[in-house]
Amino acid sequence: MAPADAGVRGTAKQSSTEAGLVISTNQFKVGMTIRYEGDIYRIVDYQHVKPGKGGAFVRTKLKNAKTGFLVERTFRPEQKFDQLRTESRTMNYLYDEPDQVVFMDATSFEQLSVPKTALGDRFDLMTANMEIEVVYIDDEPFDVELPTFVDLRVTETAAGVRGDTVSGGSKQAVLETGATMQVPLFIEPDDVIRVDTRTREYVTRA
Repeated sequence: MAPADAGVRGTAKQSSTEAGLVISTNQFKVGMTIRYEGDIYRIVDYQHVKPGKGGAFVRTKLKNAKTGFLVERTFRPEQKFDQLRTESRTMNYLYDEPDQVVFMDATSFEQLSVPKTALGDRFDLMTANMEIEVVYIDDEPFDVELPTFVDLRVTETAAGVRGDTVSGGSKQAVLETGATMQVPLFIEPDDVIRVDTRTREYVTRA
């Protein structure tokens, strides 16, 4: 998600988290935010690798705070990085405009506008008044985190496609938010299903 200078507007402020520290790759954790080559990145994934020959290294997947792009980088264990302070603020999804999504801070009631492009494929999994978490880096909005699972009503289903006997087959369904996904053959319109927002996959009937 892009920071405020790329179109995110908001004035809600809360207490800051712990000040930034200098950390090594041995201290990496998923969700940490670091400064690398002048840009701000969030650690999406990492793996400590100890090959049979040569020195150990850390393989990482990083999300650029400005562009939202994911990059893969490899670092030495002794490399140092500035860790930036982050915090999450609980907000509610209010409404959307042609190119913006508007949230309200659950504590201050101030509003925050986020470009739809910053939400990617998560926008069509949100329902009115849904509680989400906005992640801030140094008091600038960086990312929007939806609940891990959401319950959504099925409005339409396509004809079933028979699969193997293990999976039982699947068919495409349209949800109340407009999202589409594959569901089991027994799911029908008006059923409520649980969706994993991380993978956009059907979990179970709610």
